[in-house]
This record gives sequence, structure tokens and C-alpha cells, in this order.
Amino acid sequence: MATGDIVNPNALNSTIEFLTAMVTPALLISATGSLVLSTSTRLGRVIDRVRQLEERLTELMYSDEKADIPLYDQRVEVIVDLLDKVTSRSRILQRAMATFYYGLGCFILTSVTIAVAAFFSTYRWVPIPIGIIGIMFLFWGSIYMLRETRMATATINAEMDFTWELARQVAPKNVISKYKPKGGNKGLKPAKIKQNDRKIPDTLVGE
Repeated sequence: MATGDIVNPNALNSTIEFLTAMVTPALLISATGSLVLSTSTRLGRVIDRVRQLEERLTELMYSDEKADIPLYDQRVEVIVDLLDKVTSRSRILQRAMATFYYGLGCFILTSVTIAVAAFFSTYRWVPIPIGIIGIMFLFWGSIYMLRETRMATATINAEMDFTWELARQVAPKNVISKYKPKGGNKGLKPAKIKQNDRKIPDTLVGE
């Protein structure tokens, strides 16, 4: 009996094409799952950060020795500003996670439609638009993550600026003079703390 009578080359090629088509969504599902996991981790850290800032703000507002705290008003202003930024970050991360989940659902549906298309040749075009929509969700979620990363950098910079301003106020001059600016700056400029009419919620104000 000839080998060609046992194995049909056309059937083998069709099987390989089918398996190859099934592998591609599986890889995208794995990649999307990693993005969901990393986004969830970042969101958890942001939530912890919000709680830490809330505790710091509460301690400042109910402190009995406000006059002895260096830069008390600036501290409160910086913490409120950081809370605003961190809250915005959490909302962006929630949107990014939802977008990644939509993409994950599209890729799973793509795998299902590929299996269906293997039996009904008239519907072989269906997986293509579904896969494209899933890729678009991944792209949109990546834009959200880029925005959140930029906001995280701005938050860190604002906190470091205030830390330097606090160090200039309380540290001895001979210590501060040891540290010279790097790069193109000519000196350590005071931190730019935004002064606005933002009001502290009544629940945070002591009696």
C-alpha cells in the first residue's frame, strides 16, 4: 500500500493550516492576560497609595502641633494635589483593564469562530474582523497605560520637588551646599507648589 493512500496531503495541509490559525489567538490571549495581570498589580499599588496619602492628610489635619510642623500648609497642599493625581491614575488604570478584558474576549471569540469556520466554509471571514477589533482594544489599552505612566512620573516629580524644598528649609546650609545640580540647571530651584482655591472636604477638617 502506497504512502499516499494512507496520508492525504490535502487533508494534512488543511489540518496544519487549522492548527496554525488556532495558535495565533492563543498567543494573543496569553499576551493580553499578562497585560491584565500587570495592570491589576499597578491598580492595587495605586489604591494602597491613596490610602497612605489619606492617612497622612488625616494626621496633619488633626495634629495638635501644626505650628511646629515645617511647611505645614505646603504639606497639605502637596498631599491634596497628589491625591488628585493618584485618583486620576486609578481611573485610567480601571479603563485600561476593562479595555484589555474586551480585547481578551475578542481573542477568545476569534478562536471559537476559527473552530466553527473549520466546519462551515462559508463563515471563514468571521474571525478576521473579530481579531482586528481585539487588536484595536489592545492598542487603546496601551494608550491608557502610556497616559498613566506619564501621570505616575509627574506624581513622583512633584513629591521629590517638595522633599527638596523641605530639605532646604530644615537641613543645615552646609549640608545642602554639598549637593549641586546636575545637568543644565544652574541651581536648585524651589519646588513649584500650586496655589489654588481647592478646598479641603469638611470631613477632613478638625474641629
